[in-house]
This record gives sequence, C-alpha cells and structure tokens, in this order.
Amino acid sequence: MRHRIITLLLGLAVLVTAGCGFHLRGTTQIPPELQKLQISTGDPYGEQTRAIRQQLLLNNVQIIEGGDATIPVLKITSSSEGSEETVSIFQDGKAAEKELVYYLNAQVIMPNGSVYPINVRVDRSFFDNPLEALAKDAEKDMIRQEMREQAAARLVRKLLIIQPSEQQKQAENAEAAEIVAPKA
Repeated sequence: MRHRIITLLLGLAVLVTAGCGFHLRGTTQIPPELQKLQISTGDPYGEQTRAIRQQLLLNNVQIIEGGDATIPVLKITSSSEGSEETVSIFQDGKAAEKELVYYLNAQVIMPNGSVYPINVRVDRSFFDNPLEALAKDAEKDMIRQEMREQAAARLVRKLLIIQPSEQQKQAENAEAAEIVAPKA
C-alpha cells in the first residue's frame, strides 16, 4: 500500500511540473523559424563559438553548414572583455575584489533580410589575493571560461524574443506555396 502511495505522489509531481510549463535548466523553447541556423563568425573554432554551438545543440537547434539563403544566420559580430574594475579594497589600499565584464554582440539575419541584434553582458567578481598570483591567474581563466559559457546560454535564451511579424510569416508561406504549386 505504501509503495502505491509513493508511486501516486511521484506521478502527481511529474504531471504538475509538466503541466505548469516546467523545463529543465538550460533548455529553451526556440521558435520554429530558428530550429535550423547557420553560424557566421570571424573565429569559427574559438572558445566562444564552441560554447555557442554547444548551447544551440543542447536546445535542439540544428546547425547547418554552408550558404543556404533559406535558413537564418546567427552572426557573431563581436565579443570582448571590459576593463577590470575594483569592487572592494583591503585596509592597506590594495584591491581585494575585482569585477570582470564580458560583452557578446550578435545578430540574427532572417531569410527575408530582417536583422535582429542581440547584446549580452556578463558580470563576475573574483577575490584578488596578491599573495597567490598563480592561483589568481588560474581562477581568472576559469571565470573567463564560465563567462563565455554563460554568455552563450544567455544568447540562446534571447533567441526567444525573435518572432517574425505576421506579415513576414505570410510572405514566407506565400513563397513556399509558390514553390510547391508553380504558376502555369
């Protein structure tokens, strides 16, 4: 009897979370127009591009290689680190904690030519211990990698805001209908 109650409660918990729109962390419902994307970047094998590809694949986006004009293009325009700002100081006046800022700028170019810019900013702080220079550099490298991954995840989440207007959808549907049934 106890086993049945536990099974019933577990089943109820699954139904409640499925019914309320619960999704696993890190996954996003990408619009159908963006389920297939091409990626354009100046550094196709760089760490930022790899992080973006990984996030797209995790969200079931098919990455198309080549120049197909009917598939939207995710163009990575720039990524950069801002200056290190001191957040707090020790009693002797030396920096105790610093903040790193990472910027990622991209744009989605739709097949009809419309462009949707996406800007991402990631802030992180780290303890700047002057007595452990090697550990500080290793920690800073780890934080930079985490910032790139977080920027890629935010970029993919921002793909949700890209919704072609109804006129664009109707124009794309009309073009598709012409392809299927050519005029005589």
